[in-house]
Amino acid sequence: MTLLKILGLLLLALVILVPLIERFGPRPDAQATARMSRWVLPLLMLLAVLQLLIYWFG
Repeated sequence: MTLLKILGLLLLALVILVPLIERFGPRPDAQATARMSRWVLPLLMLLAVLQLLIYWFG
């Protein structure tokens, strides 16, 4: 029952906060978006390697 309360609270926060952040949050410019997107794939690959190491040795 506690898990359902936590999940409900998280869902409610998500439903309320996401539209507010989209409406009032700062808009990143194209250059900032390009800088952030450059890091996405290397970080995902690092995460995959770390997960494999945890699976093998953990």
